[in-house]
Amino acid sequence: MTRWHFGVAAVVIGLTAGLAAQNKQEDSNMDLLAHNDLQARSAYAPVIHRQGDRYIAYVGHHGGRAMNPLTKQEEPNGTSVLDVTNPRQPRYLFHIPGEAGAGEQGGAQMARVCNGATLPNADRSKVYLLRSYGNSGHEVWDVTTPEKPAKVSTVVSDLRNTHKNFWECDTGIAYLVSGDKAWRTRRMLKIYDLSNPAAPKFIRDYGVHGQQPGSTGTVPTELHGPISLGVKANRVYFAHGTGNNGLIQIVDREKLLNGPKEPTEANLKYPIVQQIDLAPESGTHTALPLMGIPMPEFAKQKPGMNDPQPGAGHEHGDQIPRLTNGPHRDFLLVVGETTDEECMDNRQFVRMYDVTWENRPMGVETWNVPEASGNFCDRGGRFGAHSSHENATPIYYGRLAFITFFNAGLRVLDIRDPYEIKEVAYFIPATTDKTDKRCIGQGQTERCKIAIQSNNADVDDRGYIYIGDRANTGLHILELSGAARRIANFPAPSTAQR
Repeated sequence: MTRWHFGVAAVVIGLTAGLAAQNKQEDSNMDLLAHNDLQARSAYAPVIHRQGDRYIAYVGHHGGRAMNPLTKQEEPNGTSVLDVTNPRQPRYLFHIPGEAGAGEQGGAQMARVCNGATLPNADRSKVYLLRSYGNSGHEVWDVTTPEKPAKVSTVVSDLRNTHKNFWECDTGIAYLVSGDKAWRTRRMLKIYDLSNPAAPKFIRDYGVHGQQPGSTGTVPTELHGPISLGVKANRVYFAHGTGNNGLIQIVDREKLLNGPKEPTEANLKYPIVQQIDLAPESGTHTALPLMGIPMPEFAKQKPGMNDPQPGAGHEHGDQIPRLTNGPHRDFLLVVGETTDEECMDNRQFVRMYDVTWENRPMGVETWNVPEASGNFCDRGGRFGAHSSHENATPIYYGRLAFITFFNAGLRVLDIRDPYEIKEVAYFIPATTDKTDKRCIGQGQTERCKIAIQSNNADVDDRGYIYIGDRANTGLHILELSGAARRIANFPAPSTAQR
C-alpha cells in the first residue's frame, strides 16, 4: 500500500509575508559554494563531465536571447560551457548558440557528453557533446577544448519537437526524444548508433502503440525521456506523460535494438517487459532505476526452497512466491513534472515503485513538499516536483536523491529505505536582479511575481551538486553538510590528506 510522506520545508512564510522575505536563500544541511548567472539565460539541464584534470559543466537552455559578454553579441540561448574544476570559482568559457525561438520553441535544452576514448569507434583523443537543437534536431559537437567547441555532425533534422535524450558512452547508442512529422505524437524516440559521432547510423523509431503512422484512436501520452542501464542489465526505462497520464515502460534493450523495427503494433509491443499506467492526474518526467538496493530490515529473511527468484518475475507466469522480500531489491524513483504557475494544475510528486518482480510492480511510497510549510502556491511560478538527478556516482547511489521542486528549490531525500523516504536537506536559492517574473492571466487580469524556479539537478563524482534555474537566475553549486553529508558515501581521506 502506498504511504504518504511530507518533507519539512525551510521556513514557514506567513500569508502576509512580503516579497523581500520570499527572495531570501533558505537552506538546511546544504551550503552554497558558488553561483554563476549563465548570462541570464533560462537553464534546463546541467551535465558535469570530467575531462582529464578538469570538470566541465554543460548547461542546456530553453529558448530566448541574451547578450554574450564574451562575444559582445546577442545570441539565441543554446549551451553554456563552464569550468567548475574549482567549484567555488566557476569560470564561464563559451556559449554555443541554439535555435532561435522563445521558451520551448528554441534553445538547446538537453546535453550529454562522452569521451572518444570510451565510444567504440570515435577519435580517442576527443570529447563529444550531444545536444538537442531547439525543436528541430539533434547534433554533436567536439568539446575536447571546451573553450573552442566545433560542430561534428547533425544527427537528425526537420523534427517538430525534441527533449530529454540519453547516450550510452560505452556502446554509443543514443536514445533521442524526437518529433517525427509522420508520427501522431509530438514526442517519440529515434535511436541512433553514435559510436562514431562523425558518422551517425540510424537504428529505428520507437513509441507507444497508437502513436505510429497509420494507427487510429486516441494518441497515447508522449515520451519525456529514457534512461538505459546498458548491455549488462539489458533494460531501458521510459517515462511518458510529463504532467498527466503518466506511463512507465520497462523495456528489454536487446529486443528494442535488434528486434523487428517496422512500427507495427506487434513490433512496438515486442520489447516491453512491463508497462505501468499511472492515474490521469500523475505524470512521469523521470523514471530513475535503483537496482540492488540493500534492505537491512530483510537481511535475515530466507526465501523458501521452491520460490522463484526475483529479477525475472515476468517469466514465472502465475506462480506466487511464499517469500519475496530479500536483502536486496530493485526500485524505480519516478518524478512527475508540475507544468503550470501558482498551483493551477495537478500537484506532482516523488513516487517509489518496487520492481524487484518486474511483472508485478508495486507503488510503495509517495513524497511531497507540503505547500503550507512555505506558502509555495502564493510565491509565484511553479510549485511541485520536476526532476531527479541521474548520475549514478557511488557517493550517492541508493542513499540520497536530489529532486527539484521549482519554487521550493532542491530537496534532498534519504532513500536508503525506499519504503520510508525522508527529507534530510534542502536549498532554495535567493532571487537576484536577473530572476525573471512569472505571470498568470492576461491583459488587465495579469499578475506577475518574481520567483525561483529550480529546474534540473546534477551531481559530479566529487559529490558537488548543481542546479539550474528556469527563471534566468543561473547555476548554483552546492555541497552537503551536517547529517545529510554523513549519509553519503564519500571516500575516506588518504593518509596525505589527514
